[in-house]
Formats: sequence, C-alpha cells, structure tokens
Amino acid sequence: MKRISLAEALAGIEDTRRDRSVIYPLHEVLIITLLAIVCGATSYHKIEIFGKSKESWLKRFLKLEYGIPDACTIRNVIKQIDTRQLHEIFATWMKDVVQDLFGVVAIDGKEIRRTKSQNNRPLHVVSAFSCEYRLVLGQLACDAKSNEITAIPKLLEMLEISGCIVTIDAMGTQKEIAQKIVDKGADYCLSLKQNQRALYRNIVAYVESVLFVAAKNELAESNQYHVDHDKGHGRIEKREYYTCNDISWLPNADKWANLSGFGVCVSTVHEKGKTTVSHNYAIYSVKNMTASQFAHCKREHWGIENRLHWVLDMAYREDESRARADNSAENLNVFRHIALNILMSEKSFKGSISDKQFRCLLDQRYLETVIRDWLCS
Repeated sequence: MKRISLAEALAGIEDTRRDRSVIYPLHEVLIITLLAIVCGATSYHKIEIFGKSKESWLKRFLKLEYGIPDACTIRNVIKQIDTRQLHEIFATWMKDVVQDLFGVVAIDGKEIRRTKSQNNRPLHVVSAFSCEYRLVLGQLACDAKSNEITAIPKLLEMLEISGCIVTIDAMGTQKEIAQKIVDKGADYCLSLKQNQRALYRNIVAYVESVLFVAAKNELAESNQYHVDHDKGHGRIEKREYYTCNDISWLPNADKWANLSGFGVCVSTVHEKGKTTVSHNYAIYSVKNMTASQFAHCKREHWGIENRLHWVLDMAYREDESRARADNSAENLNVFRHIALNILMSEKSFKGSISDKQFRCLLDQRYLETVIRDWLCS
C-alpha cells in the first residue's frame, strides 16, 4: 500500500483566504514554514529569512512564482488555518506512517507559557507520544490543565492504539477515559492520586499492610517486585516497583473497565546529603502485569518530559514563543511536532535534535535526506 506523503496530507488543508487577495499558494507557505522549523526557525521572521536564503533550492520542488512571502503574510496564513482540521490531518497521516504501533503510548499535557495574554490563559496542549517509535502521534489543545479530562477522550478518538498500553498522569485517571482506552482495543496504566480518593485510600492501605511488610525476595519470585538504580551528577536514586493482580477485595473495582491490578513505585533519592522518599501509585488493565513490566510503563511515561517537552523547549524555544493571535500558537505547535518527528526519525547522523537542525541549515544534501521520505510518497 502506497504511503501518503506529508506534502499530500498538507494539501488537504482548506484554504479559507479570499481568492482575489491570494498571491502565495497555501501549500507553498506551509512547506516553507515546515522546512524552516525543521532547520530550527523559532519565529515568523526567521521563517522568512530561511525562505529567502534558500529560495533557489526551494525552486527545485516549489514554483514560487511570486517568490518568498514575508513574515506578515506567513503569520496571517498560519493563524487562519482551521486548527481542528490540522490536528485531524496530522493524526490521520501518522496512522499511515506508523502502521504497526506497539508498546507504550504516553499521553501528557504541556503549557506554552508565553502564549498567555491579558484576556487568555496560556495554551495547554495534550500530546500522545509513542515511546517505542519516539514519535508524536497526535495532539489537542485545551484551555487549562483541568480541561485535559475532556481533551483526552477526543485525542484518543483520533488515534489508532489497538494493542498498546496507554499511560496518563493522575488528571486523566477517570472511569470514562479508562473505558475509552479499552474501547479502542488498548490497555491502560493510569497514575493514581487523591482525585480518586476512595480508590487511592483502599490501595494505599493494602500496599502498606500487605506488600510493604512481605519479604521482597518472595515478591520477586512471584514477579511482584522489581528494583533498579540510577546514578548521575551526585544523585543516587533507587526505584522499587510493587504490583498486585488480586483485586477481588477491592470495592467498586468493576466500575473501572477491565481493571486488573495496581502497582506502586517507591523512589528513594540521595542527593546533597539529603534523602527523600516518594510513592507513585497506578492502576492498570494489563492481565497479570509483572513488576518489571510495570517499571517499564512508568519509566517510559516519565521519559516524555525529556524526549518531547524538554526538546520542544530547548530546540524550538516553545515556552518563549509569543505567537498567540487566532490559531497561531496551536498551529505552530503542530508544525513543531511534525518537524520533531522528521528529525527524530533520521538515524544516519548521530546527534541531538539541535545538532540535526544545525546540520540541516548548513548542508542542503543532508536536509534533502531528512525530508525525502516524509515529503515524498
């Protein structure tokens, strides 16, 4: 089956501009914007600089009959794009790119701080990230972190996650979200805090009275205990994972779709002469989940901060972006996710995302290598 190219996917975006005032074709503006962001552009002005400096090269696959649009024109185009349509096109295209999705899919929110204005809260984006492929599968924006509860089911509806394990922070630990995940043919591993007070208290009481007093070697033999260590920069952390797959005693367990067990990660950190201990609880639908499998799910979910959110802030200065007129902030976030997917998929050059951006900017042959399999069918 022939895979649809990114250029073809972007061509499906509706052009809402008035015909009489249109000079620059929509697909040309979108491709120039995307390529500039791949190379590290962090503003509309830098997108214009990229286009004008690469105009002769861009003419190899774009007509550019009227040359390169200026920053104001690019901004006006991007801010008017139907954001919902862009999200759907991106998610549909990623289904085509990743046809055999497996493993952990982490769903988490990120606030773009400087998009806040006098009358509006900062943009809050909920993203689905394939931990195995290191790719963003889709995203949706919501008004605030509390609104993730309504955004997550809509995002799940856009994804093809059958056979995966979906991990979400405690905000998303809701019966309706668990049911939606199961309906999509996936399993879940949901963090548990006191927003689900009765469930949390019952599980904490069981863990403290049964699991924590049991012999660790016996728990390990039954795959209910796993431990790993992490050292670096004067920080030593021991993470102990406990699981329990017997929930016959748990009140109202049947209210949660396919609930199969629960687990806890006990983190002990030694740093600068101080020791801190924290507990992170979760419920899951995976049948007979072992402690090592539980550990893998938790580590992969926590990794979204370093592999996605941190990269967006460091490589694309997303938190510093002040683009907020109309749909600008949300649409640019989607383009950053596309650019990040493109760069993370390039394996011939062993470097950071920032290194790849810089090389793309300097070496047109490398840029062609990076985009070839994405922009072309």
